[in-house]
Order: sequence, then C-alpha cells, then structure tokens
Amino acid sequence: MAETISSFWGPVTSTKECCENNYAYSSYIAEFYNTISNIPTILLALIGLINALRQRFEKRFSVLHVSNMTLAIGSMLYHATLQHVQQQSDETPMVWEVLLYMYILYSPDWHYRSTMPIFLFVYGAAFAIAHSVFHFGIGFKVHYIILILLCIPRMYKYYIYTQDVSAKRLAKLFIGTFLLGSMFGFCDRAFCKQISSWPINPQGHALWHLFMGFNSYFANTFLMFCRAQQRGWSPKVLHFMGVLPYVKIEKPKSQ
Repeated sequence: MAETISSFWGPVTSTKECCENNYAYSSYIAEFYNTISNIPTILLALIGLINALRQRFEKRFSVLHVSNMTLAIGSMLYHATLQHVQQQSDETPMVWEVLLYMYILYSPDWHYRSTMPIFLFVYGAAFAIAHSVFHFGIGFKVHYIILILLCIPRMYKYYIYTQDVSAKRLAKLFIGTFLLGSMFGFCDRAFCKQISSWPINPQGHALWHLFMGFNSYFANTFLMFCRAQQRGWSPKVLHFMGVLPYVKIEKPKSQ
C-alpha cells in the first residue's frame, strides 16, 4: 500500500504487505492498525501466564504464554517497520510456538520424554538459522501449515475424551475464532484492490490478529484443563468478571 507521509524506517524491505496504507498516522509506525491489534494478544497471554504461575501449573504452560507474547511483540515490530529482519522476528516465533503446542499435545504419551524437547529445540533452532539465511517464502507457509496439521488429530482426541461441557466450549471458541480470523485475513489479502476503494477499510489483517489472540488464549486454557485432568487436579472452568474463562485447579495435598 502507498505511503502517505515520510518513513522513519526507510524503504519497505519485507516480502509482503497487508491492505493498509503505510505511515498513515505516524512516521514511526508503517501499518498502524496491524501493529496495535497485537496488544490484546499480549494482554491475554499475560493473564494466562499469571494464572499458570499463581496455581503452579507445569512450566510448559508458562513458556507457552510467554511464546504467545513473544510472537505478538515480533508481529508488532514487523508491522511497525515493514523491514525484512523484523519480518523474520514475526515468522520464526510462529514456528517456535507451534513446536511448543506439539510438545504439549504429544508429550504425555511420548515414551522417551527427554528426547522430544531436545529434538524440538534443535529443530526450532535449525529452522531459525535456515530461515535467516535462505529467506523462505512459499516454503515457510507450506512448512507452517504442515506443522499445524500435525497438531489437529491430537487436539481432536483431547476434545472427544473431554466430558466437561465448559471445556468443550473452550475448544469450540478456539475453532470459531480461528475460522473468523482466517476469513478476515484471507479477504484482506485476496480482495485488497476492492477494499482499497471503500470509504472505510475494515482492516482484515488487524482483525486476524485480534481473533488469533483470543484463539491462542482459548487453546491454552483448553490444554491447561486437559493436562490438569491428566494429573488429577480436579480442574474447573471459571470466568473472570463473568466473561473471560480460566482454569481453576485443586491439587491433592500430596502434590
């Protein structure tokens, strides 16, 4: 999209742009709405992190919430600057985050427990180095989709084995926010030419960020519930201020 005022960061070097006028509101922020729309993700991840630490959930969930925040911050840097280096600070954490989800989903039934985190760590580090050298384009997207697809069967298994109605609702919210976010993101990219002629830009990519922030929160909360069930921690889904769901656990005294 065309620039309307001068750029602090210099010419655009990223390989992709969204359907938003560059530097429309500030010379320091290239895509204003796509930048600030990451803030809800950071706040939701912070709430999840506080809940995980306060109730002493396993460290994997604290790391997962921090990963969500890292991804959102990387996305803010990318959309604020539209520089290629910052683009990788958005894309690489996307892969790391999915690897964390794979660990949380598959590790309970993994027989050689020490090998899985080591393999995923090495894989994530190797990808980061390779991506910085070769600058994957379509290859990055194909790779990311494959990783997502590997998570789906296990997520479905967790859903069908969960009897709690409130927990199942979390899974449905996870699916619903993903579908809505994907729809807005697709329309922003596929119909940008038409959208640019509208009096008001609906900011589809910013809405993608917003819905995916809630999507990550619902996914994390659902997985925390399932893991607490596996550990015998009597989990319950409660709602903060009657709106935002979170998991409350009661550990046996022996733990």
